[in-house]
Amino acid sequence: MKLQGRVAIITGAAAGIGFATAERFAAEGAKLIMCDVQEARVREAAERLAAKGAQVEAHKVDVTRRDEVDAMVAATLARHGRIDVLVNNAGITKDARLAKMTEAQFDAVIDVNLKGVFNCSQAVASIMSEQGSGVILNASSVVGLYGNFGQTNYAASKFGVIGFTKTWARELGPKGVRVNAVCPGFVNTEILQTVPEKVLDGMKEHCWMRRLAEPSEIAAIYTFLASDDASYVNGTTIEASGGMSL
Repeated sequence: MKLQGRVAIITGAAAGIGFATAERFAAEGAKLIMCDVQEARVREAAERLAAKGAQVEAHKVDVTRRDEVDAMVAATLARHGRIDVLVNNAGITKDARLAKMTEAQFDAVIDVNLKGVFNCSQAVASIMSEQGSGVILNASSVVGLYGNFGQTNYAASKFGVIGFTKTWARELGPKGVRVNAVCPGFVNTEILQTVPEKVLDGMKEHCWMRRLAEPSEIAAIYTFLASDDASYVNGTTIEASGGMSL
């Protein structure tokens, strides 16, 4: 198993790509620290994986709250003695055109999607550096590559995550810590369940594979990047959009 015995923290792990990543990591032998702001949901998600034999813990963590992040990291280190992988998956959207976007909408998305990634990564960076090994994986988006109508805040946060990734790869690479980003396109998560079928069809038309991605397909990329199969992959941004940019 590719992640046997490795301690992996996953934020936004209660559902969607986060849960799919936890499920895939568990199948590869990782010890899971599943984090989400929705306490009941993340505990239920952890119980589902534990019932299948996973080594898993659930933590209620708001990534914008540094005290909660630090407490989770301290508890993980006290119990396991190391942290091998961090997947910065937690993220939100609050869309509006520039002319109509409120300051509250802008700040909320930047706080979760950008400051949250900073909080979690800074909390584990020194631990991984002292170990001489570790992997930080950041969730960006195709919106972080090309922008998107009505998503000023989201695009800014996801462009910023790519900047984090390339900067930290330079800073932490010499210490044995790899940092990479994944840029999914349209993914079949519960966020899209309220989207009208006509809109979904339009999203599919933007992709040359004419379908949405499944969360498990993005989880597979995170699994590769977290494993020794990607031991010389550092500072990269992998677009997983079915060819949207072609």
